[in-house]
Amino acid sequence: MNDFNPADKIQDLQYFGEFGGVNPSISDSSTYTFLSAKTMFDTFEGNMEGCYLYSRHSSPSNLYLDQALAAMEGTETANVSASGMGAITPTLLQLCGAGDHIVSSRTIYGGTYAFLKNFTPRFGIETTFVDITKLDVVEAAITPKTKVLYCETVSNPLLEVADIRGLAKIAKKHNLKLVVDNTFSPLSVSPAKLGADIVIHSLTKYINGSSDTVGGVTCASKEFINALKNVNSGASMLLGPTMDSLRSASVMKNLRTLHIRIKQHSHNAHVLAEKFENDGLKTVYPGLKSHPSHELYKTMINPEYGFGGMLTIDVGTLAKANELMELMQARNLGYLAVSLGFYKTLFSAPGTSTSSEIPLEEQAEMGLTDGLIRFSIGLDNDIARTYEMMRACMVELGIL
Repeated sequence: MNDFNPADKIQDLQYFGEFGGVNPSISDSSTYTFLSAKTMFDTFEGNMEGCYLYSRHSSPSNLYLDQALAAMEGTETANVSASGMGAITPTLLQLCGAGDHIVSSRTIYGGTYAFLKNFTPRFGIETTFVDITKLDVVEAAITPKTKVLYCETVSNPLLEVADIRGLAKIAKKHNLKLVVDNTFSPLSVSPAKLGADIVIHSLTKYINGSSDTVGGVTCASKEFINALKNVNSGASMLLGPTMDSLRSASVMKNLRTLHIRIKQHSHNAHVLAEKFENDGLKTVYPGLKSHPSHELYKTMINPEYGFGGMLTIDVGTLAKANELMELMQARNLGYLAVSLGFYKTLFSAPGTSTSSEIPLEEQAEMGLTDGLIRFSIGLDNDIARTYEMMRACMVELGIL
């Protein structure tokens, strides 16, 4: 990890537009012409490099972004998609079929949870949800039918940290694929360098960073990505979660500033987390020494990019959480909204929003309480000022 800096890999990429532009030209075509029938045939057969046949399969604009994100994660290649779920679902369906089994973290994005809990059983794919922080429990859940270990580097919304090195050893021992959703920690953590086989992002969040685009990516080996895009059997090709070329170009431009943004998100979140904890609020942030996986996470991150921009506080009840979020929004401190990675702070009560797909009894079991507020901390210039304004809201409502 010490000699791998993902921002340097992005910086070293240099593309020239069709007419010499400093941004690569956008390929605004759904289909592509061939100068000979044989070239078309060879392209359909997968035997012709550098030729495009149809934008559901691939396009020049998408391939530019593929290359950039693969460089960022240190994988051979990548495949962008129209959403984060458009990356997660084909990846898992490519790896698993009827009769197969997945071991997944119990605390994951609600959409992923719903897909594994409610949708994949239709195809005969079963999932066991475990506490991903306990490697003995993870290994005990593996059966002869298990094909995949699935986790998030930092889990949504409880901010549990997965021991990717430890999980990779288990996966290798049992001949499984370790799939890691790295949406919460781009640049900070490089899961492929820690042993993950496949790394997924929702590009909607930090990588794009302006909450104006939905997108996803699967970063992996050439062998796996080619399988995903196979015209006869590839889940990404046949299910059609294609990213639009204009959106690819937009994300590509925003990717260039990711390293600057991540540093500021992390700095601001760390400052607020320390102050909230000192105020006596139950605060969860991987950068705090009180976080159960703080020392582990220190061994995983690239310190330059910090511990990320996500934190949670618990204000006791859902009513108090809603009051606080509404007041903070009224004071222009951010938005009561789902998602993350925006330049303004976003806050939500995950139990009734992004994790609402998880049954209430399972929320309680994993520690997802009614009063929990998830913050995606923004790029505020004066974070001390932000803290004083947030604290004033809490004092006004009797939380502090």
